[in-house]
Amino acid sequence: MTIDTDRVVRFFSGGRDPEERSLDEILEWNDEHLETVHDYIQWVFPTRQPSGVIAGAPLVTDATVRAFATDDRLSGRLRRAFERMLQFYGLRWINDAVEIDAARFPGRARVWLTPGNHNHLRLTRIMDSLSTLGLAHEARALQRCLLEDVGNGPGKGRVTPRTIEFWSRAVSA
Repeated sequence: MTIDTDRVVRFFSGGRDPEERSLDEILEWNDEHLETVHDYIQWVFPTRQPSGVIAGAPLVTDATVRAFATDDRLSGRLRRAFERMLQFYGLRWINDAVEIDAARFPGRARVWLTPGNHNHLRLTRIMDSLSTLGLAHEARALQRCLLEDVGNGPGKGRVTPRTIEFWSRAVSA
């Protein structure tokens, strides 16, 4: 597959997903819309693994990885998506780290910080995607925050051991 036919690269270059949504449009959605729509996360945070939920979701290829490594615009747009999703979860990027946003976290945690919540899978996907597409530092920062700050803090007892295991393995070396 060449970069010209790479669906992920086309989408991050201003293209549209099968529902005719652009990355910019998705990132403008409010938190409620991000929560209730379930078929965008595979486009915004693609991975090498086929989605078990969305048939035909795009997959990261070696060409995708090369494109993100050589085009700062692509990685910049991925970074923007990452920061939007941090806000969705009540987290924030500050001083080169992911932290709990004390003002937003309590309200946002009520939405996603429950055992077995689908957002735990989304967070695993986000870390995997970031790591694969060249934002490994950001992926590790999110992983650290989820495992240490959330998992051992307000999420203690609300994040299953299985989720902790997935989060622990989500970032490739």
